[in-house]
Formats: sequence, C-alpha cells, structure tokens
Amino acid sequence: MPQPLVWLVEDEQGIADTLIYTLQLEGFTVELFARGLPALEKARQQRPDVVILDVGLPDISGFELCRQLLERHPALPLLFLTARSDEVDRLLGLEIGADDYVAKPFSPREVSARVRTLLRRVKKFATPPPVVRTGHFELNEPAAQIAWFGTPLSLTRYEFLLLKTLLLSPERVYSRQQLMDIVWSDAQETFDRTVDTHIKTLRAKLRAINPDLSPINTHRGMGYSLRSV
Repeated sequence: MPQPLVWLVEDEQGIADTLIYTLQLEGFTVELFARGLPALEKARQQRPDVVILDVGLPDISGFELCRQLLERHPALPLLFLTARSDEVDRLLGLEIGADDYVAKPFSPREVSARVRTLLRRVKKFATPPPVVRTGHFELNEPAAQIAWFGTPLSLTRYEFLLLKTLLLSPERVYSRQQLMDIVWSDAQETFDRTVDTHIKTLRAKLRAINPDLSPINTHRGMGYSLRSV
C-alpha cells in the first residue's frame, strides 16, 4: 500500500525539518514547499492526500492558498499550522474550508495524529451509498456532487457536507451545535457563525439556479432544516 502523501507548505526550515522527520517516522511521504505558489502550481497536475500549510507565507496568504487549493480539489483535507491563533483567524480558516487549525508552538506528534484523523475521515466516506434524490436535489456521494434542478452545485468541502446532512433528513431541524458536531467533527474549534456563514453561501448558490425557491428554512432559536422541494 502506498504511503499517504502530505504536502507541507512552510517557510521556516526548522519547523519544516521537525515535522518532516516526525511524519516520515509515522509512515507518511512528505513534500516540502517553502512558498505557496509552487504548491498551487503543482496542484494543477497532482492531488496530495493531506495539506499542512502556514498562514504567514512570504508570497501568498495561507488563507488565499487554502481557498484556491479547495477550488481545484474540493474534498482535499487541509490543516493550518500557524502562530496566528486569534479567534478571527481561526474562524476565517475554518470558514474558508480548512479541516483543522494547530497553533505554534505545537507537538509534531499531535500534528501527525491530526493528519491521521483527517485521513480516517476521508476513508470513512470513501464508500458512499448510491445516488440519493430528495425533491429536486440529487446527491451523488461517489462524485462528492449535489445537483439542484439538474444543475451541479460548485461547493466547498464543508458546504457539501452541510447540504448533504440536511438533505439526507429532509424536514428535520438541526441545531447549530448538531451541525457543527456532524460536519466539523474533526475541527479543533468551530463557531456558531461558521454554520450561519455556510448556510448564507449555500442559499446564494441555490438562488442563482432557482430564485423562486428557498429550500433551507431558518427556525429561530432552534436551527435549520431543508424542505423537500
């Protein structure tokens, strides 16, 4: 079985060396990028199993790199490794689509354990059920694709998981905490606003296809549900 490929996007050589040593010891193949743009360019030809990246890169913001990587590979597991631990930064990283967020100083073995957790999650969803139809929605889990009125939606990882959760149980009201526990189960920290932001984006994407219908309901003080329309 091939070793999982980890891309490490980190410009501090000392940190990179420590992580590479630990990850290789744990059975990972590691490719180091000291800049973000070369990683983005290589993503045109290759998809790693996991990406670990620093926010404070010299050539491109780690947040912007995350966004562009997920545009190319929407289901790509991604972990931020950074000294920026303010709540706003953590929230932004998770809202963009990162799976986890580790602040420096860190334990290399903890980072390795988090990478394994992300890979287990990917493997867990590797054998999804057949295509599911709910109203005018069509869920194709093998392709990580949801269509609305026959039009495929362009979704980030968390938008896909959030909409999938709602449409698999139509009319059920999920609280924000329930959605965070299901969709962001492996994230180190998640916030109520994360769910609200993703719901707002999903509504905009659905409205762009059919402006006359709004299938996601808000239940004030309770949460969200999806109508079978």
